[in-house]
Amino acid sequence: MTTDDTQPTDDTPAAPSAPAGRAHRVQIEYCTQCRWLPRASWLAQELLTTFEQELTELALKPGTGGVFVVRVDDEVVWDRREQGFPEPTAVKRLVRDRVAPEKSLGHSER
Repeated sequence: MTTDDTQPTDDTPAAPSAPAGRAHRVQIEYCTQCRWLPRASWLAQELLTTFEQELTELALKPGTGGVFVVRVDDEVVWDRREQGFPEPTAVKRLVRDRVAPEKSLGHSER
């Protein structure tokens, strides 16, 4: 039996990732007991709209115990227990600093 050279192999790259060649992942962990899914979803929408070219994944992770944590590439950038609830602008700046430092946030930077 012969193999077809046009068939993908395990080392064939997947779909293109972020333009800089690095896949950036954001995770928002939210408390299901506190019913914070709408807040997490809204923040996710804001981040996906702002960083549509820079992010390759955004995950919502259900949690308990009052958790509301935003991570970029597994690094905590916002924790409600330490900093209170975030304003979207503050989270956008923190995400931008990690995934696209040169990117302007427009009116959000004022």
